[in-house]
Amino acid sequence: VQLQASGGGLVQAGGSLRLSCAASGNIFTINAMGWYRQAPGKEREFVATITSGGSTDYADSVKGRFTISMDNAKNTVYLQMNSLKPEDTAVYYCNTDLINRSYYPYKYWGQGTQVTVSS
Repeated sequence: VQLQASGGGLVQAGGSLRLSCAASGNIFTINAMGWYRQAPGKEREFVATITSGGSTDYADSVKGRFTISMDNAKNTVYLQMNSLKPEDTAVYYCNTDLINRSYYPYKYWGQGTQVTVSS
């Protein structure tokens, strides 16, 4: 399974970015997809997650500013990030919780995409 993330970049504080992450390969069904981030010198932290049924969860630090969504047909998760702050600067990683075609559950991580918010 491959997870291809895109959409990162450099933006000024208060700006917006939209991240995408597409899963492909040995997939029977996806149970959930999510985003995590890791800032320099810090642990990787949870950002948001969404189930295939549409249930969402957000870190307190991004509630009201970030929106996660998923296109089940495309096995793609999106993260709309508004009102960005310098403290949102990090490498953003997507992950997925899926069932493969042999009906085994797996979790996978994408390669990460850099988001930099300037003040």
